[in-house]
Amino acid sequence: MSIFYKRIVSGALSAHLMRLPVLTQRLVVSDCGSRNPNFNPSRTQSGKSYNVPPSAEFVARVSGIATMAKLPYRETAEGLYAAFVGVPIDTGTSNRPGARFGPRQIRAESAMLRAYNSWTRAAPYESIMVADIGDINVNVYDLKDTCKRIREGYRKIVATGCIPLTMGGDHTIAYPILQAVAEKYGPVGLIHVDAHADTSDIVLGEKIGHGTPFRRCVEEGLLDCKRVAQIGLRGSGYSPDSYEWSRAQGFRVVQAEECWFKSLEPLMVEVRAQMGSGPVYLSFDIDALDPSFAPGTGTPEIAGLTTIQGLEIVRGCRGLNLVGCDLVEVSPAYDTTGNTALTAANLLFEMMCVLPKTKYYPK
Repeated sequence: MSIFYKRIVSGALSAHLMRLPVLTQRLVVSDCGSRNPNFNPSRTQSGKSYNVPPSAEFVARVSGIATMAKLPYRETAEGLYAAFVGVPIDTGTSNRPGARFGPRQIRAESAMLRAYNSWTRAAPYESIMVADIGDINVNVYDLKDTCKRIREGYRKIVATGCIPLTMGGDHTIAYPILQAVAEKYGPVGLIHVDAHADTSDIVLGEKIGHGTPFRRCVEEGLLDCKRVAQIGLRGSGYSPDSYEWSRAQGFRVVQAEECWFKSLEPLMVEVRAQMGSGPVYLSFDIDALDPSFAPGTGTPEIAGLTTIQGLEIVRGCRGLNLVGCDLVEVSPAYDTTGNTALTAANLLFEMMCVLPKTKYYPK
């Protein structure tokens, strides 16, 4: 029994439930009338049809196939404004492995997500067509081949005009993704949220890994270096100034200590001004958050950002010309509560909410 359906944004309840089986439609209509007499599935806007996940008011969260946010699965990005994509690799990790299982666990925990952002009033499922298009078919035995597969896969995604919302996987994936994104949009601005700069040159004789992606991106001209901000960097280093190279390229570096005990809304005002109107890519490593909030990751560093600050950063991207986002380095085995993946799922939902065409209700 399929639990996916579409909402006709100016239609009646029958259209709201058009893809549910008839029996389920009747049960839902009955439940709506008996439990919530004010229920109104019609949100008058444009008459367009969008993918809408089934509400847990009517369909149990534990049922169905675990797609991101319980959205429909699509084979390709054709016809989509945005798509959730998994890249299940951890062969680029330098410490604890397990991020290859990140996309699967994020999808499982995303069953908790609902349709609206209660604070910002964002209504993505009333304004943009989005679906889960599955995972890139990675090669877990060959990292360079995996990067090639990612690059080719994302070329197809961005060629349709679709905005990829990526579930990692380790941070190596940002390099081939940005290769594909920059081919379409030219050098992009980058908001990089992370405990680590990921700008190493060679590690253990290798130039490709989760500690090197943004060095490779700079070398290939994929980034507009004056429009790069790195936020949350911290931890012990290999030199007295671990971020000297980043600053030398023109990056803005915001260390975690600069974020302690404060709201990051003022910082994001400055970051938005730095990014301007050009294309921007958002890359969020879950280890930017303090391990007390997100222990399920491969290279944790103490004294990091809070989940509140993580939300402030993502919400602070509203108004930017976002052309892609990723959430990486969730390693589920190191957090048996599932809370790291739950946090990741919520951050990805927030990323969808700040995409350029997402509708907002007035507050």
